[in-house]
Amino acid sequence: MMSRSYTNLLDLAEGNFAALGPSGGGGRRRSGSFGMKRMSRVMTVPGTLSELDGEDDSEPAATNSVASDVPSSVSGERLLVVSNQLPIVARRRPDGRGWSFSWDHDSLLLQLRDGIPDDMEVLFVGGVRAEVPAAEQDEVAQALYDGFRCAAVFLPESLHDRFYHSFCKRTLWPLFHYMLPFTAPASPEPSSSSASKKAPGNGRFDRGAWEAYVLANKFFFEKIVEVINPEDDYVWVHDYHLMALPTFLRRRFNRLRIGFFLHSPFPSSEIYRTLPVREEILKALLNCDLIGFHTFDYARHFLSCCSRMLGIEYQSKRGYIGLEYFGRTVGIKILPVGVHMDQLQSVLSLPDRQWRVSELQQQFEGKTVLLGVDDMDIFKGINLKFLAFENMLRTHPKWQGRAVLVQIAKPVRGKGKNLEAIEAEIHESYNRINGEFGNSGYSPVILIDRDVSSVEKSAFYTIAECVVVTAVRDGMNLTPYEYIVCRQGIATSESSSEVSVPKKSMLVVSEFIGCSPSLSGAIRINPWNVETTAEAMNEAISMSEQEKQLRHEKHYRYVSTHDVAYWSKSFVQDLERACKDHFRRTCWGIGLGFGFRVVALDPHFTKLNMDSIVMAYERSESRTILLDYDGTLVPQTSINKTPSAEVLRIINTLCSDERNIVFIVSGRGRDKLGEWFSSCPKLGIAAEHGYFLRWTRDEEWQTCAQASDFGWMEMAEPVMNLYTEATDGSYIETKESALVWHHQDADSGFGSSQAKEMLDHLESVLANEPVSVKSGQFIVEVKPQGVSKGVIAEKILASMKERGKKADFVLCIGDDRSDEDMFENIADIIKRGMVAPKTPLFACTVGQKPSKAKFYLDDTFEVATMLSTLADATDLEPIAGLADELSASVSSIDIGGEQTQSSDRTFRVL
Repeated sequence: MMSRSYTNLLDLAEGNFAALGPSGGGGRRRSGSFGMKRMSRVMTVPGTLSELDGEDDSEPAATNSVASDVPSSVSGERLLVVSNQLPIVARRRPDGRGWSFSWDHDSLLLQLRDGIPDDMEVLFVGGVRAEVPAAEQDEVAQALYDGFRCAAVFLPESLHDRFYHSFCKRTLWPLFHYMLPFTAPASPEPSSSSASKKAPGNGRFDRGAWEAYVLANKFFFEKIVEVINPEDDYVWVHDYHLMALPTFLRRRFNRLRIGFFLHSPFPSSEIYRTLPVREEILKALLNCDLIGFHTFDYARHFLSCCSRMLGIEYQSKRGYIGLEYFGRTVGIKILPVGVHMDQLQSVLSLPDRQWRVSELQQQFEGKTVLLGVDDMDIFKGINLKFLAFENMLRTHPKWQGRAVLVQIAKPVRGKGKNLEAIEAEIHESYNRINGEFGNSGYSPVILIDRDVSSVEKSAFYTIAECVVVTAVRDGMNLTPYEYIVCRQGIATSESSSEVSVPKKSMLVVSEFIGCSPSLSGAIRINPWNVETTAEAMNEAISMSEQEKQLRHEKHYRYVSTHDVAYWSKSFVQDLERACKDHFRRTCWGIGLGFGFRVVALDPHFTKLNMDSIVMAYERSESRTILLDYDGTLVPQTSINKTPSAEVLRIINTLCSDERNIVFIVSGRGRDKLGEWFSSCPKLGIAAEHGYFLRWTRDEEWQTCAQASDFGWMEMAEPVMNLYTEATDGSYIETKESALVWHHQDADSGFGSSQAKEMLDHLESVLANEPVSVKSGQFIVEVKPQGVSKGVIAEKILASMKERGKKADFVLCIGDDRSDEDMFENIADIIKRGMVAPKTPLFACTVGQKPSKAKFYLDDTFEVATMLSTLADATDLEPIAGLADELSASVSSIDIGGEQTQSSDRTFRVL
C-alpha cells in the first residue's frame, strides 16, 4: 500500500487540493503561461511525468529521454537558476497603471552570475516579490522574460500562504534551526491577513501545509518545463523552499543536469528524523546530481540521515564525496558562499561614506566600539550578546565608560509570540545595562532598530574595533565577511595617509554559524555561555595591534579570493563534472510519487526475456543452473527463510532432467542447506560460498579450498567479540570455514563505524594468515583465501567439461555483492573454452541496480516465475518427443473391436 504522502502527491498533481478551498487547487492556472508569447525554448510534449501530471492520455509521451520533440531555436548551454523569489524589485507605477522592474543588486542569485562562464546564458525562474493581480500576471511575466530573462511563477494567494508561511516558515525553517514543536500553537483564522504575516514559529506538522508545499513545487516545475531545453540546460535549485522540485524534474527528464544548494543549516539526524516526511524529502534531493552545503557539519548531517533512514553510505574518492544511488553518483559539495567584492567596494567608493565615517569617529571618540549587525530574529542571539557585554563591563570595570556596543537590529515584517518575547527581553536588557553603567555622556549600548542603508552600515563597519556575532543557529551569516572588506577599505577612496595605516580587525563569532569554520583567526564562542563570550569580547579588544593585523590579513586573503563569483564558478564546475556521463548511460525511471528515482545502468543491461531464455533452454543439451538463496529464492526481508513447497517443486522438476546440473550457491552453512533441501536428491549444493560442495544429496561433502588449518579463528574471534560487546545489536555467526560479524540490528551509524574499525583491526591481526577479510551489506566476514562464488562456479563448469558434458546453457542468478563474483567469472568462460562455443550465458541479478550481470529480474517472485517456466518446459519435453513419434500417419486403428483402414489420418499429441 502506498503511504499517504505518495497518494497525496498523485492527488495534487491531478489538481485535487481540497485543503486550499475553492480558491486553491480547483481553479488554479498554469503560472503566467496563458497568452504568453512563445519563448525561445519551449517543451510542450508531455514526457514520463504523464501519470503524475494527469496529462491527456491522447497526447504522445516521451520515454526515458531528456530530448524535447520540439526543436530548440537556440543552441549552447544555459543555466536555469530556480529559487522561491526572483532577484527582481517590482513596484507598481505611481499612477497605478502598470509595473516597473529593476534588478535587486543585493540578491545573491543575481551576484552569482559573476562566476558563470561568459558563453553560458543565465535564466532565472522564481516568484515575484509583489502581489500581482491575476489579470496582470501574463503581461508581467512577458515583461520580465523579455527584459530580464526571468520566468515568473505566480502562486494563488491561498496556496502561497500555506506553502511559504505554513510549511516553509513554520515547519522546515524552525526544524532546520533545531526547534522542535513540543506544543501545538493556536491555529490562526484562515481569513486573517495577519496569519500570513506571522514570524516563523515551530508549528506541529500539518499535512495540508505539506500538500501545499508539494503543489507549489509543481507550479515551479511547470514553469521550468515551459522554458527548458533539457539537452543543453543545467538547473540550479536554491534552498529549502524547493526541495520537492528535483523529483518532478527527474521524472520528466531522466538525464537532466540538476544541482541544489541549501542556504540554511541541515540539522542532525536526531532532529531531522522527527519530520514525518523525512524520507520523501531525502529521496527528492537524491534526484539531484550535486547537492551543496555551506559547511561540512551540514553535509555530514545530511549524509548521516541518508545512512540512517535510507541505508545509503557515502564514499570519498579523490577528494570528492559521493552517494551511490541506484547507479547514479550524487555529488556532495561543501563550500561557503562569499560576498560580492565589487559591490562592497562600490559602496566604499560612494562620496557620502567618508563624512559618515568622520561623523561616527567624532561621536565615538575615545571609545572602543563593538558592533553587532543582525536581523531581529529569534535565532540571532541579540539578547545573549547584551548579557555577555553586561558581564564584561561588570567583570572588567576598566571598560566602563570606554566600551560601546552598537547593535543594528533590522526589523522584520512578521510578528509572533516568540519574536515579541525576544524583543521584550532585548529592550529590558538594553534599558538595564544603560541604567546601571551609563551616564549623561555615555551609553554603553546603542540599539538601532530601523532599516540601515548599505552606506551607513559600511561606516559602522569601518569604525568598529570588533564585530560580535552570537547567533545560536545561522546557515551562513556574511556579516563578518562584510566587516573584513570594509575594514580593509580601497586605496582609491581613501587619503594616502589613511591607506598607509595597517589594517586590523577582530571577530567574535558563534560556532553555530556557517561562516565560522572559514574564519580561523576569529575567536569562536558558544553564545549560550555568557561568561566565556564576555571573556572573548575582552580578549578581542585587548589584543595587541600586531595580532589584530595578522588576523585581519589572514581573513582578508580568504574573503577576497573566496567571493560569490568563486563560489558559483566552483559549484557549476562540479555540476558539470558530476553530469559528464549523463548521455552515455541507460536510465530507467522507477517508483511512484517521492519514491521515484532514476536507475543508471550499463547500456546492455536489460530485463531477462522469458521467451529468449526458454528458447535457449529447449535447444540446449547440457545445462548449468546456479542459484543464490537469500534474496533470490526467498526475500531478504522474510523472517521465515525456509524454502516454500513451490520452490522445492520447481527445483525437483529442473533436477529431474538429466541434461540439467542445478546448484544452490549460498553463503549459508552446509547443515542448514542440507536440511532445507533434503527432499531434492539430485540438487547440488555449494555452501559457505563454495567452501563445501556436494553434487547430489547422497554424495559426500567435498572441501574446495586448500586451507585446513583454522587456527586463525582463535585470533579473529576475540577481536570480533570485543566489537560485539561494544556494539549493541550486533552478533557473530560462526561457520565451519568462516566467521561473520552482523550489525544490521545495531545503530546504523555506529554499526558502520564499528565495521570499518573492525575491518582495519582484523586485517592487521590476520595479515600473515591465509584468509581474506571483506565487508558486505551489514557484515564483516573472515574466510579462507580462494573461496568465493566465482571460484566455485568455475569449478562446477570445469568438472562438467572433464566429464565430457561441456555446458551449452548457463544460468546464474543472485542478488548481492558476493554473487557479483559469479557474474564476473562466467563473463569470459567461452573464450577460455570452459563451455561449448556460442553458449548462451544468462547472468541475472535480482533488482534494477548496477551489476556485472547482463540481465535483471525485479524480485524473487519474478525469479520463481522464470524458473517455473523453465520447469514447465522440462515437463513438456518428453511429451514433445512422444508427439514426434506419433506424428506419422497410421494405416489402421482399432475402434470398438473393428479395424478401420486409414492412410491419411494423423494423431498428434500436443
